[in-house]
Amino acid sequence: MTERAGHAADLAHERAAAYDAVFVVGGDGTAMEVAGALSGTGRPIGIIPGGTGNLLARALGLPFRVRRLVPELLRGDHFTVDLGRFVGDGGRRFAIAAGAGIDASMVAETPSWLKRRLGVLAYTIIAARAVLRTLIRRDWFQVRVTVDGVVHERTAAAVMIANFGAVLGERIVLGPGIRSDDGVLDACIFSPRSFRDAFRIMWRLTRKHFVSDDTTLYASGHRIRIETTPPRLFQADGELLGNTPVEIECEPHAALLLVPRNA
Repeated sequence: MTERAGHAADLAHERAAAYDAVFVVGGDGTAMEVAGALSGTGRPIGIIPGGTGNLLARALGLPFRVRRLVPELLRGDHFTVDLGRFVGDGGRRFAIAAGAGIDASMVAETPSWLKRRLGVLAYTIIAARAVLRTLIRRDWFQVRVTVDGVVHERTAAAVMIANFGAVLGERIVLGPGIRSDDGVLDACIFSPRSFRDAFRIMWRLTRKHFVSDDTTLYASGHRIRIETTPPRLFQADGELLGNTPVEIECEPHAALLLVPRNA
């Protein structure tokens, strides 16, 4: 059992070498502590979802019943994925996505009791409220995103750095051609100025129809820096990490995950 933040990483560092694989029972934060600790070691990691969002488990298509999941992982395949690593922040990693704006507000504002009662649905409810508040209050910010030296500047409601393109079981796809094993991260900047813009963005994300225009910008690269005016809360895989600016680099093929065969 973990006893504090960072304990899962300590346990993985101390004990993983003695085992053929490491299984993690918990949420995305615990899973990412272990993935970060074992980054580049080639030690397989099995994820047993036990958190609120369980975004990584959903992205991998894992069954949630433990009696079914564990045997499937033990006789399953290996899946190598990239990780995003924060530069100058103790090497913290993420697997799914990180961002500032609406998504960070959603993480910050979702109460624990609602997460316990509704699970991932709690995030959906709070996210809808955050979108409405942003549009009504015109709560935008200036963002400067530098992707491998190329600068992109926009007024935005949300900026996300994606590694997995799909979230919530592919109900929403963040952008075009986003892969978790291609050696790059994908910056997605969303700039709705009206309810019509917000509806158009959501329609595109759910229908997988992507285009860069005044409301949406996509850029991919190995190293990405995000600066905002004013500073904004930043989250990664559902964990708040502080405020912008942040700098992230891709660690290609850093984590080896166990997945069901033919997943």
